[in-house]
Amino acid sequence: SVRGYYSRVTPMSRVQMSVGAAAPHAAAREALALVPRAVRERFYGCGEPLPAGIEGLRVLDLGCGAGRDCYVAARLVGAGGEVVGVDMTDEQLRVARESVAEYARALGYQPHLRFAKGYIEFLGQVPGLYAGSIDLCISNSAVNLSPNKELVLRGVFDVLKEGGEFHFSDIYADRRLPPHVRSHPALLGESVGGALYTEDFRRLCQRVGFADVRMASAPAPVRIDAPDLRDLVGATRFHSITFRLFKFARAQSALEPTREDYGQVAVYRGTVAGQHARVRFDTHWAFEAHRPVLVDGNTALMLGESWLRRHFDVRGDRSRHFGAFAAPAAPGDLDDDAALQRRGHVPLPTPYFISGLRRAASPEPSAPVSRRSSPAPEAVHAPAPRRELRDHPATFPRLSSFSISQSNVRSDLPPASRQPPPPLHTSESFSFAASGSRFVMPASRVGSSYKGSAPQSASALPRFVPPPPPQQSPHASPPVNQRPTPPMPFAMVAPPPAPASAPAGRSPLSSAIMSV
Repeated sequence: SVRGYYSRVTPMSRVQMSVGAAAPHAAAREALALVPRAVRERFYGCGEPLPAGIEGLRVLDLGCGAGRDCYVAARLVGAGGEVVGVDMTDEQLRVARESVAEYARALGYQPHLRFAKGYIEFLGQVPGLYAGSIDLCISNSAVNLSPNKELVLRGVFDVLKEGGEFHFSDIYADRRLPPHVRSHPALLGESVGGALYTEDFRRLCQRVGFADVRMASAPAPVRIDAPDLRDLVGATRFHSITFRLFKFARAQSALEPTREDYGQVAVYRGTVAGQHARVRFDTHWAFEAHRPVLVDGNTALMLGESWLRRHFDVRGDRSRHFGAFAAPAAPGDLDDDAALQRRGHVPLPTPYFISGLRRAASPEPSAPVSRRSSPAPEAVHAPAPRRELRDHPATFPRLSSFSISQSNVRSDLPPASRQPPPPLHTSESFSFAASGSRFVMPASRVGSSYKGSAPQSASALPRFVPPPPPQQSPHASPPVNQRPTPPMPFAMVAPPPAPASAPAGRSPLSSAIMSV
């Protein structure tokens, strides 16, 4: 059984697993440094389920074990708060109780910290716990140990106050586990055998009464290092996830199944210790101090009607509905180029993205350029980082494939790209002409449907001829508004004339031209 497993387990005898859990916040790290070593060595959690700013709250820890999270919570709630740890294992509770005096000396005061034996499925039977008596309930890799998780969630829902929170970490799977995995003793003891499929867990929470399930941090991968157990679980992927569940049972303040827009605004007051400038609520919301943020109705209720109301000022009510709430932007610094590229948002130098930006004035005088002209290929720059777009010389290719007016596309070209193009039929026009030859296709090979084509001849074969000299004056240049037509990759010439005698008065060359 699970109780027997944790009665005889030691840090060296546990199944080797790797959990990429997030680091605790600054206040929790300071408190953790004061926890006695005997308690820290018997920690079997998979996450950090302790929020910051919980001074004066009454906290309940489900499946506390040796009590590491209870000790940290006792420091966070201060002398005015209370922490209760519940566990079913006598050996773990003995270690937890023996270290309270040592911890009190480190704190400098006697904390309101106690440990009680009980089952997390029957919280009503634990002395000192009654309906509506807890502000914050935490748990670290203990709910998966229960064979009846719905009963655990219902018990937590009952003991929480209106607006109370269940903040806990556990292991979840990306699929439903087969029976041979759910019944393995070692996997059960390590909270892997009891891992729920994530979507099944969400539906279970909504059935109990926690309508809006929030993820406090990104899922952390869990790797099983034991080869035999890794083969047993197969391709199943496990993650450590910290969830936030809020209790709102009253009809006038019930959470909705979808996120709706009521025009409500939340302002973080900057009162959480160690997070005065910015605080994160979940994976979607991070609040900067004293900055109003438009939030959905459920988020406004969680921030304004729970224990978090001491840290947030929520403005507005639900008297007017504006429809479904648009999904919030991904948290983080939106000016961070690396973060934008990781999310797939790559800044592109298009007229739509930087329509309000103009390139810096060029020190060289330039002649007027037609609005319909297109820049040279070498004038098109690669996408620049977001911070450099303000001064980036934005030049765009011809947008003939877009259904927009060409006159709306501004052509701000450097002076070098506004020079007239090179003359046609020269070695400067195309790279294939640099060798001094062009591909020549006889007119008889074009096709019989071509009117005026010469009769077929055995000598009508493709050949290469040197390019003709330029026909343009060296002082003449094409108008700027006129876009030159590129030369064809081959020229059509007539085949050599037949050796028959030419009519009187005509030369062989003129006869060949007339035949074409």
